[in-house]
Amino acid sequence: MMNISSHAHCGSRTSKENILHSIKPEVSQVQRPKQRTVLGVLSENEQRCRSQSQGSQFSKHSSISDGSQLTFLGCPSSSSFDVYVEEACEVVLAASGQEVVSNSYYEDAETAALQNEGVRLLLELSSSSCQDVSMQSENDKYLMSEQVLCVSQYAQDIHRHLRESEIRLRPMSGYLDKHPEITISMRVILVDWLVEVVEEYQLRSETLHLAVNYLDRFLSCVACVKRGKLQLVGTAALMIAAKYEEISPPELSEFVYTTDSTYTKKQLVRMEHVFLRVLAFKMAAPTINQFLQLFMSIQPLCANSENLAQYLAELSLLEIDPFLQYNQSTVAAAAYCLGIYTINRSLWPDSLHYFTGYTMGEIVPCLNELHKLYISAESRPQQAIREKYKSSKYCRVSLITPPAVLPFL
Repeated sequence: MMNISSHAHCGSRTSKENILHSIKPEVSQVQRPKQRTVLGVLSENEQRCRSQSQGSQFSKHSSISDGSQLTFLGCPSSSSFDVYVEEACEVVLAASGQEVVSNSYYEDAETAALQNEGVRLLLELSSSSCQDVSMQSENDKYLMSEQVLCVSQYAQDIHRHLRESEIRLRPMSGYLDKHPEITISMRVILVDWLVEVVEEYQLRSETLHLAVNYLDRFLSCVACVKRGKLQLVGTAALMIAAKYEEISPPELSEFVYTTDSTYTKKQLVRMEHVFLRVLAFKMAAPTINQFLQLFMSIQPLCANSENLAQYLAELSLLEIDPFLQYNQSTVAAAAYCLGIYTINRSLWPDSLHYFTGYTMGEIVPCLNELHKLYISAESRPQQAIREKYKSSKYCRVSLITPPAVLPFL
């Protein structure tokens, strides 16, 4: 049975015990003869050779219910698939879970190597390696500056496309009404667990935002998901997001292990199949993080303000009400605004007003809700996001005291 965090905080333990303690199913403990590899301790290049790496433990938050955590999200493995799609469809599982490697890749690589043999010889006859590195560094800087210029030229088109897409790919704010067995608190705990998994594997922030987007859109399109399958849905959402966003996503077996083998590989692959069909393979969804990164490219921030805005954006993922009532771009604007006001007492810059069309008055309602969430973050049972941003990597911004009041509200 999955135990989202056996190292959970004291504040969350009591509340999670009281949610649905009486319905905890009994599941036998799964013994593992060897440790698994945790990708989070490896660099991207090392991840490609992770089969050579030593394993590390992930048991500290590998499952969701140990009698005190998320007893409602797990259930004994069964062959039944308790998701009822409003539009009936037959699910056919044709995946074995094994990788098939084509020899054509290696043949192409060998051909390319032969073709580049002349280039290699020329490089060997060139000047010293130090000079080569210096020249390469200058070229890289030039290319980077060119890329920035190219992006700025298309920034308006990118923004326009994202604003159009966020309307089409927006979850319904009241979708939990179609799922009698799932509560708001269950979703909060699930998202909190996803944050822990993303941080453990050192996945991108965009992967987390995409996973939550996929989760909400999926639950908006289906009905009557059983509480015992909710974590399976969340794990499938994260797996698909990792495949979409990451260079080296975790393997199928590792996603199964994060659930403490509550679900099998077959169940996870079947859920992935249903997920993709329900979402019609529309995976390129605008997220709060995408808009926030675009805003910060137009009007850059200091490190503290940038990390604080990202922290606030992730906090908003926890709550359906009220944040699903707003567009992703509006929440991103509110996170940006609250971040710069907290650090510099600045307001929504004119450059972003002209770029986005958003006025301060349009941002204020969402900003007010985000400010309330920011103030309450320290006392909430779910602390994964706050713990993440206590790290020096993020300038410890979750320890910054939020402003007591906002003068423009």
